[in-house]
Amino acid sequence: MPGDKPRALDKARTLGADAVILDLEDAVAPEHKASAREHVRAALAQPWPVPVLLRLNAPGTPWHEDDLALAAHPALGGVVLPKVEAPPTLAGPQPVLHPVWAMIETPLGVLNAAAIAAAPGVAGLIAGANDLARALRTRPHPGRAPLLHALSAVVLAARACGRVPLDAVYNDVRDPEGFARECAQGRALGFAGKTVIHPGQIEPAHAAYGVGEAEADTARALVAAWNVARAAGQSVATFQGALVEQMHVDEAQETLALWAAQGKR
Repeated sequence: MPGDKPRALDKARTLGADAVILDLEDAVAPEHKASAREHVRAALAQPWPVPVLLRLNAPGTPWHEDDLALAAHPALGGVVLPKVEAPPTLAGPQPVLHPVWAMIETPLGVLNAAAIAAAPGVAGLIAGANDLARALRTRPHPGRAPLLHALSAVVLAARACGRVPLDAVYNDVRDPEGFARECAQGRALGFAGKTVIHPGQIEPAHAAYGVGEAEADTARALVAAWNVARAAGQSVATFQGALVEQMHVDEAQETLALWAAQGKR
């Protein structure tokens, strides 16, 4: 959500997203940076039903130091750093102890994604496809073929370090079919979720990255088949004609944990 739009900030509390990023960077024009910071400060004084993250302007910009001071706000649940190309640090006038979400949106960021993900305090990596495509001089492609290597590199780095990888935004808010296709692709690549820029994208993202009732039922049945096999002294089981090992059971239990989390949401 752009930080310079107070009505949008108020509405963000009601949209049902899993988290909200309040943006001080690209979505805010230079002349509105200072007022956006104050609008965000006011918004953070109100209760939020979900974690709130703050996207800062990058180091070296005229606004970074003032953003860092706000980033220490105790109501924040995390800080989003744009165009990260090396293990991040938050050296400001006040200590920033919130988890860091590093945006990987440059070629150097992709090449250093593993080191960034391994840095202390990093909670996850967020793919920034727009800036990355521009830096790579690619052409628009409906299947994101020119970016697939970079997107997979972000997922690989995040998963290797136990961090959360989030897919990039989808720009055309009037194209729900395209958004659904990109969500399906992102989940297939291994992303854990999708960043969104319009309220209409929230529920489709939940549907794509969440667990349906049929999927949960299948996971329960697989775990039950495994328990029966183990109780009989067997090291493996079969379920729906396929071999089941501990790895498959762990995956099914993760699916059921996500199903339970959706219910709480």
